[in-house]
Amino acid sequence: MLADPRLDKLAGLLVGYSVSLKPGEKVLIDVFDTPAEMTVALVRAARLAGGVPFVNINQARVSRELAREAGEEQYDLAAKHELARMKKMDAYIAIRGGLNIAEMSDVPDEKMKLVSKKMKPVLDHRVKKTRWCVLRWPTASMAQLAGMSTEQFEDFFFDVCSLDYSRMRPGMLALKALMETTDRVEIKAPGTDLRFSIKNIPAVTCGGSHNIPDGEVFTAPVRNSVQGHVTFNAPSVYQGVGFDDVRLEFKDGRIVHATSNQTEKLSKILDSDAGARYIGEFSLAFNPYILRPIRDILFDEKISGSFHFTPGQAYEQADNGNRSQIHWDLVSIQRPEYGGGAIHFDGKLIRADGLFIPKALRSLNPENLR
Repeated sequence: MLADPRLDKLAGLLVGYSVSLKPGEKVLIDVFDTPAEMTVALVRAARLAGGVPFVNINQARVSRELAREAGEEQYDLAAKHELARMKKMDAYIAIRGGLNIAEMSDVPDEKMKLVSKKMKPVLDHRVKKTRWCVLRWPTASMAQLAGMSTEQFEDFFFDVCSLDYSRMRPGMLALKALMETTDRVEIKAPGTDLRFSIKNIPAVTCGGSHNIPDGEVFTAPVRNSVQGHVTFNAPSVYQGVGFDDVRLEFKDGRIVHATSNQTEKLSKILDSDAGARYIGEFSLAFNPYILRPIRDILFDEKISGSFHFTPGQAYEQADNGNRSQIHWDLVSIQRPEYGGGAIHFDGKLIRADGLFIPKALRSLNPENLR
C-alpha cells in the first residue's frame, strides 16, 4: 500500500477530534486485519498530540481459532489481563477490518456466548471509562457486499469518514432536547407498528466522537413499554451470521415472537440471557452519504432516514436498566424507496419518509449536511 495522505487525515481526525487525546494521555490502538500503514499513521498522530500510544494487533482467523475451543480458565485469564490494561488507558481507538465477515460463523454458539460473557467487563470499562472511537476498515470483502469495486468503495469510505461532523451539531442538540421532553413514540411503516415510551431517559448525540462514520441521536425505550411489531428491511450480520427480514413482536417490552431467514439462530441469540429479549437502544440516524445497507453495522446504523432498535444491553448514558451480554442494532430504513414510514413524538409528526419535519430538525436532512 503506497503512502496515502487520506490515512494521515483520518488518523488526525480520530486522535484530535474523536477521542481528543491530550499530552501525556495513553491511548490503546486496537487493530483488526488493518494495514500497517494505518496503524503507523495512528501511532504518529498520537505522538504528535503528545500522547502515549499502545498497539494491539488482531487477526480474525486467529481469533476464530481461539474461540472455537474457548475455555473458562483461558478467558478468565484473558479478561483479567485485558481489563488491567484497559484500566490504564485514557482513550481507545479500534480499527476493524475483515477479509471475511463470516469468519466467526462456524464457532459454536456456546463458545461465542462464553467469550462474550467473559470479555464483557473489558467492553463495559472501555465504554464507560475511556474516550473511545471505533472505525471499520475498507476491504474487498466489504466492497463486494456493498456491490462496489474496491476503489469505488475506498473513495466512498473516505468521503463518509471525512465528513465535517460539526455541521450536525445544531440539529442533533435540537433532536436531543426534543427526545428528552417526549413520552410516547409511535413508528409506522410496512410491517411495522410500534409504540413505546422514552420518558425521563436521556438522549445522546453522536457526531463523530465514538463511531466513524457517525450521525445519530439515541435514547432507550422504557424497558417494559414496547408494544407492537417491527420489521427490519436492512440485512444484518451478527456473530458472523447473515440475517434478513428480521421481524420482532413485543408485549410489555419483551420480544415474544421473532422470525427471520435464520429463525433458529435468531432465537438462540435472543435466549442468550434475560435482557436479550428487551430493547436497550432506540436511535434516529441521518448520515447523508450512507444511503443503503452494506451489511456492516457501523455504516448501516447511520443510514439516512433510518432508525434502529436494539435488543440487549442499554448504554449507561441512556440507561433504561436493561442488562445483557448482547447489543444488536437492527435497522429499518424509512425513505420512500424502502417503503416510507412515519415517526410521531407525543402525537406530533417528527419524520416522514426519512425527512425531519420540524424546522429545528431540518438541518439534519441530507441536503443540509453534504
